[in-house]
Amino acid sequence: MQKYDDPQVLARLAALKTMTVKELKAEWSKLMGSEAPNNSSQFMIQRLSYRIQELAFGGMSKPLVRTLDALADEYEGKKVRKSVIADPRNPIIGTRLIREWNGTEHTVTVLKDGFDWQGQRFKSLSAIAKTITGTSWNGYRFFGLRQAEGAR
Repeated sequence: MQKYDDPQVLARLAALKTMTVKELKAEWSKLMGSEAPNNSSQFMIQRLSYRIQELAFGGMSKPLVRTLDALADEYEGKKVRKSVIADPRNPIIGTRLIREWNGTEHTVTVLKDGFDWQGQRFKSLSAIAKTITGTSWNGYRFFGLRQAEGAR
């Protein structure tokens, strides 16, 4: 298990707060390998703090970076990446989830990039659960794919 309260790292982080802008820019060049931006000292302190911790404890994993990039593209409306963000909680494609609600049976089919319910495509089970019930639900819990917190 990684120890995240390393005294040397904590001392370096604390030292950033006492540095002048000139010292922060020098630290930036050393840690980032590029010229410091003309931003506020607070911005540089935040970025340098992250970089110090990244070097000491490791950065984000490649799958996480890919997922974040894909989410950013989706948010910006770009269709650049062909990959679909697969949620490991989702059942395999083609699985039919059946849930009875207020005497009506609802069937959802798992698709490659979402879910089908009554001929409509949804990106999440939560959106389907909300449409069915009229209130917000955790979709995985609603369709029995995850236990309630107290039931564990």
